[in-house]
Amino acid sequence: MPENPKALILAGGMGTRLQPYTFFVPKPMLPLADKPLLEHLILWLKSNRVSEIAISVSYLSNMIEDYFKDGSRWNLKVEYARSDSPLGIGGQILAAKDLISSTFYLIYGDSVFDFNLKKIEAFHKKSGASLTMGLMHYSEKMRYGLIDRDEKTGRVLEWREKPEMGGLINVGCYVAEPVLFDYIPRGKMYGFDNVVRDMMKSKEKVDSYVLEGKEFLDIGDEKSYRKVYDLYLNKLGKIL
Repeated sequence: MPENPKALILAGGMGTRLQPYTFFVPKPMLPLADKPLLEHLILWLKSNRVSEIAISVSYLSNMIEDYFKDGSRWNLKVEYARSDSPLGIGGQILAAKDLISSTFYLIYGDSVFDFNLKKIEAFHKKSGASLTMGLMHYSEKMRYGLIDRDEKTGRVLEWREKPEMGGLINVGCYVAEPVLFDYIPRGKMYGFDNVVRDMMKSKEKVDSYVLEGKEFLDIGDEKSYRKVYDLYLNKLGKIL
C-alpha cells in the first residue's frame, strides 16, 4: 500500500432532495460559510496527508472543474472522472476505474467529517480486507412513543415514551482495493449496497471500523443543510 492512498470523491449526484438549491449548483458546491462543501472536504483530506484526489463528476460538472482545476491552488493533484449521465454511486465509482491502481479512500461528496483518516487506513492494511466501511455511533430520540403488544391477543405489554434509538451507521467513508471495480456493472443504475452484498457473496473480505470523532454531518436534505450551514457560519464568526 502506498504511504498516502489516493482519495476518490463521489460528486456526480443531482441532489434532488435539495432542490431548488441544486437546480443551478451541484450539491458538493453548496456553500458552508466561506467555502463550498467540497472544499471543506478536500482540506480535511489534505490535513490527513492525502495529496492526490480524483473527483467523480457528472451533474453540472463544469462548476466543480472550473473551481478546483488541477488542485495546484491547494498544493494537491486533482483529476476528474467524468460520466455523461448520473448512474448512482456505483456508476460514479466505475467512472474512475482508470484513475485508480492501488488502495484508495472512497468518500461521499455530500458529508462533513472530523476524524483521523489514517487510523481506518491502518486497520484496513492490517486486516487485509477488500473493503473497509467507516461506521459511527448514532442515536436519535423518537418523535412518538412506542407500544409493545402481544401480537396474538393485542394486550399492551409496554409503553416506551419517545425512546432514544441508536446503532452503528455507514458514514460514506471507505478504504477500498481496486477489486471493488469488478463488482460494478457497466452502464446501469446499481446501488452501492448491492455492490457490497455481491462482494460478500463472492467471499471478498468486507470489514468495518468504528470512527471516533465529532458528529457525523450529512448534507442530505434542506433541514440537514441548514443545520450544517449554521454550524459553519458560527465557526466563521468565532474566527472573525
